[in-house]
This record gives sequence, structure tokens and C-alpha cells, in this order.
Amino acid sequence: MKINLDSTDNLKTIIKVGGHSYSRVVTSPKDQDVFGFLIDCLAESGNSLHDVSAIDVNAGPGTFTGTRIGVAIANALGYALNIPVNGSHEPVDPIYSSPPSITRPKAR
Repeated sequence: MKINLDSTDNLKTIIKVGGHSYSRVVTSPKDQDVFGFLIDCLAESGNSLHDVSAIDVNAGPGTFTGTRIGVAIANALGYALNIPVNGSHEPVDPIYSSPPSITRPKAR
């Protein structure tokens, strides 16, 4: 069974399992919990991670954190379960809509 994962919007996650589509909207990126939601979706559809034969992940463009999390989960599951991600056994690279906003720590 193939699953589709889209967390490019860090306030909304969309997961498709079999013929069912699930979405979860949160008010803060801290509440996104993509992996927990994926496990819940699999359980609700009567499946487990061992039933997954392929993963399609939306690699972007999207928010830095949302995209990074979804792609990291897909790549980790692809490696651990030895299944293709986006049709390949090679890791998928995220595509960000803008560069990360990383600043220097403030002087103390």
C-alpha cells in the first residue's frame, strides 16, 4: 500500500492511506506531530507501518520546518522499511519556499 504525506504547510498535514484522505490542522507548528498523525491514520485505516510498500512525500516548496519534517519522516521510513520514497531508494531533498531564517545568538 502506498501512502502520501504532505506537511509543507506547518499548520496543516495531509495524509492519504489507501483510498482515504486525512487532514489535521493545528494552531501552532509546535503541535504539528506529523509522525503521530501518520500512525493514527494507519491505525484508523486498519493498517500498520509494515503494510506500507511506498511513500510519496510532497518535497516542497513549503515552509522550512513543515517541509523538513515531512521529508525527514518519509526518508527515515523509506530507509527503515526498505521501500521507495517518491519512486526511488535515494533520499529525497526538501524544496523550501524561502531560505531558513537563522540568526546569530544574542550576546549575553
